[in-house]
Amino acid sequence: MVRPAGDGKWGVVTIERRGTDYRTEPCPRCPWRVDAPLNVFPPQVFRDSARTTYDLATHTFGCHGSSRSAPQTCAGFLLRGASDNLTIRLAVVSGRIDPDSIGSPVELYSDYRAMAVANGVDPNDPALTPCRGDRAMLGIAPGQGSADG
Repeated sequence: MVRPAGDGKWGVVTIERRGTDYRTEPCPRCPWRVDAPLNVFPPQVFRDSARTTYDLATHTFGCHGSSRSAPQTCAGFLLRGASDNLTIRLAVVSGRIDPDSIGSPVELYSDYRAMAVANGVDPNDPALTPCRGDRAMLGIAPGQGSADG
């Protein structure tokens, strides 16, 4: 399923699958990276993807460097936005995601809200209100898994 966003050339793709392929570090254009160019994606993309960080979410944030035919979960999301995501928590418990394999050589935004706001979403946007995922995830304490610690 594709939800259009922005001027029609952008959209959020929802891919449902059983397996959990994931990046082990953020790709070069990952929006979770503080050093990534801003406003590459329209704010609507971040509004639509906010639900990946809601409590007990079942949708995950996909890596922009992967493809529809070989989708991967974003490493930035796993490090900074997935702590309350049910799908990710179950993947960790079942061994489909190895927390020790994920890290970042660069600084990441602290949470989804910070990333979305930096990319043009109003801080008071209702899509951001239920965002969670700002706690340490996957056994990675704050300061680990990034260049900032």
